[in-house]
Amino acid sequence: MSTTNGTSTAFDSTDAETEDAGEQINTEDNQIEKEVHDEDEEGRSELYIFSDLYLNLCILYLQVLDWAYGMNQTLPVLSLQDEDRLVILYICAHVAVMYDHTSNAQHILQGHCSPITCLCTSEDRRWLVTADMGQESLVIIWDAYTGIPVRTLFDCHPEGGVSAMALSKDSKYLVTVGAGAVQRVCIWNWTDESESPECQVDLSPKYGCQVCCRTTFNMVLGSLSQSIFHYDGVLAFTATSAGNIVLWDKQTQSVSRHPVVRKAVKLVPLQKEAITVLTLIDSFIVTGDVNGHIKFYDGNLKLINVYNEFSLDPIRSISFSKEKPSISDLGYPKDCTLDAKPFVIRWGTQKDFRFIIINTLLKEHVEPLEAIACHPKQPLVAMGSHSGTIKVWDYEHKKAVCSRVFQPHKQIQCITYDPQGFYLAVGFASGTLQIVDACTLQSDGKEGLHYSQDSITHLTFSQDSRYLAAADTGKAVTLLRRCKDGTQEVWKYQGRHHSHYKPIQDLLFGVDLDSSQPRLLSLGMDRWLVEYDLQNSGEDGLLILSSERIEQSAVPTCMVWYPPLTPEHFLLTASNLYKMKLFNATSKMCRKTVFGPSYGSPVKKMAILPASKDGDPNSRYMVYITHDKVGIQILPLDGNPHKSFAMICHSTGVSTLACSYDGRYAFTAGGQDCTVFSWELNLSLEASAALGGKDMLPFYNLLEGGRDGQLFREMEEYFYYCQLQNQDLDTMDTRLVSTRIPLADVPFLMRALGFYPTEQELEDMQNEVKFSRYAETRNYVTDIDLEEFIKLYVNHRPASGIARQELCNAFQVLGKPDERGRYTIDRDELLELLQARGEHMTDDDLAECFTTLVGISGEGSSCTGMQNSCEPPY
Repeated sequence: MSTTNGTSTAFDSTDAETEDAGEQINTEDNQIEKEVHDEDEEGRSELYIFSDLYLNLCILYLQVLDWAYGMNQTLPVLSLQDEDRLVILYICAHVAVMYDHTSNAQHILQGHCSPITCLCTSEDRRWLVTADMGQESLVIIWDAYTGIPVRTLFDCHPEGGVSAMALSKDSKYLVTVGAGAVQRVCIWNWTDESESPECQVDLSPKYGCQVCCRTTFNMVLGSLSQSIFHYDGVLAFTATSAGNIVLWDKQTQSVSRHPVVRKAVKLVPLQKEAITVLTLIDSFIVTGDVNGHIKFYDGNLKLINVYNEFSLDPIRSISFSKEKPSISDLGYPKDCTLDAKPFVIRWGTQKDFRFIIINTLLKEHVEPLEAIACHPKQPLVAMGSHSGTIKVWDYEHKKAVCSRVFQPHKQIQCITYDPQGFYLAVGFASGTLQIVDACTLQSDGKEGLHYSQDSITHLTFSQDSRYLAAADTGKAVTLLRRCKDGTQEVWKYQGRHHSHYKPIQDLLFGVDLDSSQPRLLSLGMDRWLVEYDLQNSGEDGLLILSSERIEQSAVPTCMVWYPPLTPEHFLLTASNLYKMKLFNATSKMCRKTVFGPSYGSPVKKMAILPASKDGDPNSRYMVYITHDKVGIQILPLDGNPHKSFAMICHSTGVSTLACSYDGRYAFTAGGQDCTVFSWELNLSLEASAALGGKDMLPFYNLLEGGRDGQLFREMEEYFYYCQLQNQDLDTMDTRLVSTRIPLADVPFLMRALGFYPTEQELEDMQNEVKFSRYAETRNYVTDIDLEEFIKLYVNHRPASGIARQELCNAFQVLGKPDERGRYTIDRDELLELLQARGEHMTDDDLAECFTTLVGISGEGSSCTGMQNSCEPPY
């Protein structure tokens, strides 16, 4: 998709990438209401001062949207050009972008939480209006001079958002059309403080279905596209896909209070090609078609001028500048129009005006963009889309460096640079793998490497750039090795292994601490962490070194190497249950579990930022994405929710994440919205974390009722009871005051609080405490105090408890429907499952559980001797 501009702006559907871009001034989503200012110099100065204050507030945010790559190809591009600057306005996902081509700068208008679906501007280009269709949809009116929101209409169409809107000629009134099944039309006086429309009406569903078909004119009509009013305000025109113009006129000329009914009275065949755009400028009717031609007609639909030499793709929108050039200043030659009369229109930027020079401002992707990668040593970011196009950007200077369209393979799924920055690996949906030069994007002439028929989902290089691993949707991992073939470097097939029975979630290279050799790990949705034997693998196959099941019920989503903040080396994983776990890099033992970021959806990808040269070496940061947000996490992890921050990055879902080599920027790809956002990271999260309290206060607040609540009091009582029990309840000796209890009492204390962990979870808890100081002291920890226990509890307990629906799903999986459709579980089958599947329960365990559940044994009593009487008959 591209945007071209003389003095007007034409928007076509070229499938390529952005050519130019620039520095950006960001605005945020605060709703600021201001009175309409006069358009004099004093008023404009006041607005610019207010804009500076507004932008200073944005510095407080930890992630600032630095640049937006891409645009929404279904919405128009509007020209805001004046005599001083060349500015266009377009939509990029849920933000609007004012792009100044003169200074190569973006002014991003943030405020919507859902994709923007409507865009319009006032006739004088002073006011901009955006609207969306999401939940609690917004309509925002912006000042075009400063980019500040001056009025916001909250949920003005709760039936489904806004599908169309327009401003009146004097800009005072805004008309909006709802997107519900029964569409509502509202007229708002947005300059006052009223929260209700001036008037509204519900449209009958029959409206919009005009009785106009082929038999009406005895010729091919085509599908109706855009409509406009004639400049006399009486007639109306509608373009069709057959190249015709339908003329609508009043059925009666008499003045009436009833709605005006217009009838199709004439069909004018203008051309054979489909007309995609129909608009009005001054006294001219302007059309754009599928051939990229732009034509001007007078009020009688007589052709005045044609622009067909630009080699454009189908036109999507046409917009003109607000200022009309004078005839005396143009100096047009007499033969520039069909009848040799001077043709004056707001078009063209050449000073001599001898030729119309097309100026391409933007070329953007129009197919899903799911692949991004940052160069490991330079300020470059590569982006790949389903169109088979890769473009490399210099994100500091906002310039495109190089691009390439891959043929015949398309649908780029993933890309990655090698750690040295020499190669760029590209994975396609066809299963093809291409390795190209990172600077030129050119390969050695080969069509690609074909080792799989399944779409490639992950690519990763080893630290020494000798190995390249790929994971695909066939749940297999393929390994390539770089070696010498004469004087050339070639990539040789090393092996392939179908190592998972569910989709692979992540693929990661590391370095063995003892031998310094590369090691490769894959993490699957099947909960298995697999390490491969690289040294002994060959063409006969990729060998597995070890396999560990790291989760019981949670599904892991991603993994990354934990930075060296401790003497031990850890692997960090995230799961769909909002937990993060640290595993010993050698033994794969779970050494710590913490409550992860919880912003509506679990973490799906993580990246560790490099250490700051001037910062604290013991304080590191991690960037992560969830379903629709990007966030920053302070390391080391301890479960403190105030050490994490996130904000919406792509409202329809973020596809992947990449970070710059210096840790200053994070890039997120939106997938279906065809956009990439560049976020400038402000690593000052400590101030935000301090607002949540120091020491134990953040963890107390995670308990129901806080430190003054019932749960905390119960914890204290149970904790002290454990101390008494360990010193013998019946003794008369003097009690030894202590703040700690044995580690063996932790399972009983957890169950007393209503949290019933599995045996594996209990083992993880005990290992977490037991080995917490082993690397420093070489001694095990055998007891725990109350504060440590509270941290253990809030980090290990389920994030949301057990829902009723989960129990119903368990019955549907394990049970069978009876004659009334209810799911029931046979007693014998249930006992067999409990004793033979999962963590096996013994007869004693079953007897104790059932006697407690049916109330046979009192609280704290023993089940000894009652097993036979409680055992179900067979």
